[in-house]
Amino acid sequence: MARNIEIKAKAQDFQKQMLIAESLGDGKVQHLFQEDTFFYVPSGRLKLREFGDGKGELIQYERGDSLEPAECRYLLYPADKPTILKDALTKALGIRAVVRKRRIVYFAGQTRIHFDEVEDLGKFIELEVVLNQGEKAELGVAIAEDLMKKLGIDNQDLIEPAYVDLLEKRREQWS
Repeated sequence: MARNIEIKAKAQDFQKQMLIAESLGDGKVQHLFQEDTFFYVPSGRLKLREFGDGKGELIQYERGDSLEPAECRYLLYPADKPTILKDALTKALGIRAVVRKRRIVYFAGQTRIHFDEVEDLGKFIELEVVLNQGEKAELGVAIAEDLMKKLGIDNQDLIEPAYVDLLEKRREQWS
């Protein structure tokens, strides 16, 4: 099972923080539109991520909600026909929620720096420090904390829940 260390934060100055990420990155940048369909499962989270090019990936992951850099364990399965897979999973499990976002990804060493504009939620920054086989979580935490300082992410900017949880809470408030 793959592992990374993650943080999620409300962006305070999206454009300025993107410029900093660009200066920290290795020059590779991805611009993505992602639609994540979450399914009801007994443990962890299961989502089918669809990209604008018709491809997708099924991602099962387990991460506790935390205001600090936390370990996430995940399995990723590439899907060439995500619409068929989505139909099967919808019939078998039911759809919990759908999260749509525009994402810009900068790569800095073993870290993916995401700048997300999430539909109905706002602008966020996510750090994913990918851990190699045998690397201790503490290394990833140290890398994440260093990048948080460089990007101007304060502890009060950090958020615990996943986007899907934030979206569900928001919809409950509307009801």
